[in-house]
Amino acid sequence: MGFGSLVPVARGSLPRPEGNLRRPSCMLGSVAEMRLFDLRVTVERIEGRSVCGLEVGDYFELTESSRIRIPAGKHFCLYALQSVAPLLPAKQRRLADEDWLEQDSLVCCPDPDERVVMRIERIGERMLRSEELT
Repeated sequence: MGFGSLVPVARGSLPRPEGNLRRPSCMLGSVAEMRLFDLRVTVERIEGRSVCGLEVGDYFELTESSRIRIPAGKHFCLYALQSVAPLLPAKQRRLADEDWLEQDSLVCCPDPDERVVMRIERIGERMLRSEELT
């Protein structure tokens, strides 16, 4: 069972936590390993005016499953980041070739005056153990 997998459970059948939360018995034993891509999100173009201060070439990286890295002395607009954030977990995983998200990599900021276009690219792949993640 991998990180983020859904398991069908009958209503009311989940055990109630007592004291310290413990890992469910279904996850004890063997440790699942998974491959995740590190990603870079780069401002590819700005079709309007940049009010937030982003420039073409600005970027952030998502590494080690959940770490966001922004180069020293730079920033990344929260609203641009929130527009791309829902797609990142899927882009971290290998998808079927015919999946639309495997083929598309451009995302637009929601501000109609700025029209910041960002590209999501895979920059590396790493093995992670599910027991090391929450």
